[in-house]
Amino acid sequence: MAYNLLKGKKGIIFGALDENSIAWKTAQHCHAEGAEIVLTNAPIALRMGTINKLAEEINALVIPADVTSADDIANLFEKTKEHFGGGVDFILHSIGMSINVRKGIPYPENNYEFTHKGLDISAISLHRVLQIAMKQDAINEWGSVVALTYIAGQRVFPSYNDMADGKAMLESIARNFGYFYGVQKKVRINTVSQSPTRTTAGSGVKGFDGFISYAEKMSPLGNATADQCADYCVSLFSDLTKMVTMQNLFHDGGFSFTGVSEAIIEQMEK
Repeated sequence: MAYNLLKGKKGIIFGALDENSIAWKTAQHCHAEGAEIVLTNAPIALRMGTINKLAEEINALVIPADVTSADDIANLFEKTKEHFGGGVDFILHSIGMSINVRKGIPYPENNYEFTHKGLDISAISLHRVLQIAMKQDAINEWGSVVALTYIAGQRVFPSYNDMADGKAMLESIARNFGYFYGVQKKVRINTVSQSPTRTTAGSGVKGFDGFISYAEKMSPLGNATADQCADYCVSLFSDLTKMVTMQNLFHDGGFSFTGVSEAIIEQMEK
């Protein structure tokens, strides 16, 4: 059921790769709520994924952009403003990558060149996007920015590796930039800490099935799905949450505040 929560709003969605990605679902839900969308991803991701299918479905423009390139991000905002005839009302940052994870290098033995690349893509990219958006005045007053994160930014999940460092940095950037963008133009910036979700990126983490099973047993409401996360993002892009900013918002069925569940105790006592 749609409520026209985003009627008349325009936004940019970073990171829609395929139908399994939260960014993909969020773009669909934003469109259903009346928003106009620009989709963007790295050129290589555009070749690997099926984003043109999504673009056709929601009548969106696709603009390639490497988030490690200031020139690419500047071009993205310039073309988006031309397309919409002005700034955007919301941005979703749904980007994360760890070469150390992909290559199976354990955290204590991380290759620092890989780490630097991963931090640039997964976290510093948010700062780059916001910095350039601010310089170009690309986000409208009372706009909303959401970046997707995971509780590994606060707790240890050994196989999550240096992605945990990336998420911790991402959340810090959202808080700090949230202050400056709020003062300058009432733009709000939040992170959403989602349940482990079966996306193309998430499935690359060692022991991911165990992550999901454990979180399901630990969460009073169970794991939040990608579609439910998309709905939550819609609410954060809407005018219903105009005074929420600089927060790390847990969207995880209660996992983040459950010490131990009866289901886990019962499993351990078998």
